[in-house]
Amino acid sequence: MKRIFDPVHHFIELDPAEARLLDLPAMQRLRRLRQLGLAYFAFPSAEHSRFTHALGALAMGTRAFDELARHGSQFFTNDRERAYQRRLVRCALLLHDIGHGPFSHACEAVLGVMHESRTRDLLELPEMRAGIEALQVEPQDVLALITGDRTCRYPALCELVSGPNLDADRMDYLQRDAYFTGVASGRYDADQLVSSLRLFERGGQIVVGIDHRGVVALESFVVARYMMFASVYFHHTTRMFERILQDVLRELWPDPRALDPIDEFLRWDDFRVLNELRDRASEPARALRERIRVYALAAEFNAESDLRAYEQCEAALRERYGAAAVWADEQSQVLHRLPLGADERRQTVWVDTASGLVDARDASDLIAKLSGKAYWRKLFVRRDTADVREARRLCGEIIASLVSS
Repeated sequence: MKRIFDPVHHFIELDPAEARLLDLPAMQRLRRLRQLGLAYFAFPSAEHSRFTHALGALAMGTRAFDELARHGSQFFTNDRERAYQRRLVRCALLLHDIGHGPFSHACEAVLGVMHESRTRDLLELPEMRAGIEALQVEPQDVLALITGDRTCRYPALCELVSGPNLDADRMDYLQRDAYFTGVASGRYDADQLVSSLRLFERGGQIVVGIDHRGVVALESFVVARYMMFASVYFHHTTRMFERILQDVLRELWPDPRALDPIDEFLRWDDFRVLNELRDRASEPARALRERIRVYALAAEFNAESDLRAYEQCEAALRERYGAAAVWADEQSQVLHRLPLGADERRQTVWVDTASGLVDARDASDLIAKLSGKAYWRKLFVRRDTADVREARRLCGEIIASLVSS
């Protein structure tokens, strides 16, 4: 048994076959992919990798599975089937991020290929298939869990691995990202949430939900997610440098299809991208290399449904400084997700109450209010073209006039 110490989950244990899988080049590459991309420009300690997150997701997923199995033994045919599903969850969580490219989502925006598609290709590599089979699990089951395949023969495990709400991926990265950024509001009651997880039969399908005593922990989970998006993931400095990074990646990869072969894709990681910038003289390359803030934040609009202020400020800035000098950044995130492929009439998370199973939105006013999309909109101006103080004053006057009207 291999024991690895982790600052979030403490000792994480791997059996010999899992340890060998971890040693494969595709897994070791995750050490060179930062979990939070360029967030370290705003939060200097956010240097943790997708490798450590993979271990953390395995740890959280194992805890969650064991809790589900302890309270729901009737949902498993026998001990052999339960052991298979446990190995399957651990394997899928260990591998769930292997398809990510350099700086993850910025890479996907430039190359036009989602990391789930890369995962399919990676799992076809002979050494990867051999590593998975050594765990005595089927590669197609692993892929189904990672990609959230709705035809998966283990739908409850899909929820545990790939969402949409109570997945071990999110359970780890919220704790890990909060720890390494120092954002206290990103923490949630993980112990209570995990101990409240239950399996239920609903509509002929096994689903993951929670015991009624876990509602407050689920609320803390949803709020932590909101706070991390507001404070870290959509931080204006992070967003600004990610915009510049995309220009850099287009410069490095003029032909995005050149990275389609999986061997070529695997040669790229965060370290190689940054190394390639060392001698480049372009503005984006120099900005990333020297942390030059090309853009300045002129105005910020968080969780607002009325877009008048945002639209009027954007129009005024473009009229004053020209379209090329203004960047309007809009990000949205579904904070409490509906099941994969579901509409708003379907449940979010089932909660076992005295009156039976109810939707989490009916069990918690807070979750009901936070369900659905939240938006973060920002307006930036180029520092070399616009007067930043004037731009902020202009936006401030527009916002004040709308508030007073």
